[in-house]
Amino acid sequence: MPARARIVFLHDVIMAALSFPLSLYLRVGEDLPQVASPGDIGEGATLFALCAAVAFYTQRMYLGIWRYASLDDLIAILRGTALTLVMFVPAVFLLSRVEYLPRSVPIINAFVLVVMLGGSRFFYRLLKDRTFDLKRRAVTLGRRGIPVLLAGADDPCEMFLRAVEREADPPYVPVGIVAEKEQRVGRQLRGLSVLGTLDQIPEVVALLEARGQRPHKLILTKDTFSGARLRGLLETCEALGLSLARLPRLTELKSGETDRLEVRPVALEDLLGRPQAVLDRDPVVSMVRGRRVLVTGAGGSIGSELVRQIADLEPARLVLADHGEFALYTIDMEMKERFPTLDRRAALLDVRDHVRLETLMAEERPELVFHAAALKHVPMVEMNPIEGLRTNALGTRLVAEACRRHGTRVMVLISTDKAVNPTSVMGASKRLAECWCQGLDRLGLGDPDAPHFVTVRFGNVLGSTGSVVPLFQRQLAAGGPLTVTHPDITRYFMTIREAVELVLQAAALGALSDTYRGSIFVLDMGEPVRIVDLARQMIRLAGLRPDEDVAVTFTGLRPGEKLYEEIFHGAEKPLPTPTPGILVAAPRIQDEAALTEAFETLAAACATHDEARAHEVVAGLVPEYSTPPTDA
Repeated sequence: MPARARIVFLHDVIMAALSFPLSLYLRVGEDLPQVASPGDIGEGATLFALCAAVAFYTQRMYLGIWRYASLDDLIAILRGTALTLVMFVPAVFLLSRVEYLPRSVPIINAFVLVVMLGGSRFFYRLLKDRTFDLKRRAVTLGRRGIPVLLAGADDPCEMFLRAVEREADPPYVPVGIVAEKEQRVGRQLRGLSVLGTLDQIPEVVALLEARGQRPHKLILTKDTFSGARLRGLLETCEALGLSLARLPRLTELKSGETDRLEVRPVALEDLLGRPQAVLDRDPVVSMVRGRRVLVTGAGGSIGSELVRQIADLEPARLVLADHGEFALYTIDMEMKERFPTLDRRAALLDVRDHVRLETLMAEERPELVFHAAALKHVPMVEMNPIEGLRTNALGTRLVAEACRRHGTRVMVLISTDKAVNPTSVMGASKRLAECWCQGLDRLGLGDPDAPHFVTVRFGNVLGSTGSVVPLFQRQLAAGGPLTVTHPDITRYFMTIREAVELVLQAAALGALSDTYRGSIFVLDMGEPVRIVDLARQMIRLAGLRPDEDVAVTFTGLRPGEKLYEEIFHGAEKPLPTPTPGILVAAPRIQDEAALTEAFETLAAACATHDEARAHEVVAGLVPEYSTPPTDA
């Protein structure tokens, strides 16, 4: 038992011993000397303290931190007190008849003990929270800190106010609260008034300004606001000249009791966010734990996040494969630092190199393969179509066939929404990869030993290589302008972490049975986002005004670029799955022999860099492939 816990335990036992004579006195008053002798009182107090010691120890009451005494501590005190009485009453009557003890004394003793134990804890908390610190109150009322308006009148808001009160020199001074619910307007939270709803922020700010308490910042005290609500609040703050911030999420809080109070800027993913899907972790753990796993493209944005999450699931061995030396080195060093005992290997690998791929697969014989290696930048692949086809289509075929030959149980292909009705070589090449894996997956129908080839399709991820967000960040750092290709262009967005979580969940679903063979798992990306709105939101998050401080200009659609993306083809009927956030597209079946022959022709065309022939083959395999019109 820690030293402080021993002190608390001793305190509680002493309080129990003192509570017995106090309870007896409360019952009989001045007649106490005539009712019981000092020896009787001492004997009863000692027995009560011994029973309390056993009860308190079993209820682990001494482990609570007094500074954070709460309802849970009170419940523990009630349990300990009740157990003390259960032991004391029969014990005291077995040892002596105690005719002097009125029958109501044990009940009175219970109330007295609860007051003595609970009172000492809560009085200590009041002192540590500086509730009576008049100097601190004067500082707060003097508004030395930044005046802030709090959004959300719930538990997180109360926690923030409590933290402000504990600070000797608080950086923020709350001047009011706005709530989501109309019913809370007019009420108070730790003495601070709820002045209006989220829709009444302009009126609340005007009221505070009239009082000489105009806030400089709006702080979101909870992280469950929808993306649409956050975008609205950001626009409101911009109009009122307020900055927008949020409290750290629980997962971001540092441990320790001396951490300074701080808020965080609202991030772009907060604005685009939607309710997080509730995942079933057990199938994912069962799929990965104790298995040999290979991740291609391990140094990329999706690949590296796959590596991180897979490493958390305790695979038997993790092989990281990537064509880029520095990217591979970076993720390998991260794994070395975070998972020093993980059995892993970093392999430089070009998925187009058949001999190197075969050698690696024969040496490692991975049970799970996550194929994230790809060329993803649409204009770059458009300018180098043969390279895109060799990597994305033919490279995927080599990986899939190697999985068949070397005993892989599940291969997961990371696809893209650009494979639906593609207007770019990149999109068409990924559609070809989907076709090959769908065909192999359907070959395993009815064969429980056949490998599963799972395809997962989703849209853009925030912050990925080639994404528009890093481009906007660089342009914003340079003072602008932010360049958008077209005022009406839209895209689907998802955070990298959420996308990979859903990829793993989809892989587990696809590996369970033949139900989904040949299908494509499609991640629910929510609503598409206008890129011009994204650009303006990033400018606002930087505390600047769009089109005034930083310009937004339009440059015209790039080669292969569409105005909007789709996640389902017209022939792919979307079906639900047991996991929220994951849909499945019914398979589009292609003739296996024709597909194999076309791939051989495509390989021959790529080998001779015959772009015309390669485009002809692609158009035959993906008839919906078309080149979009470009802006004049």
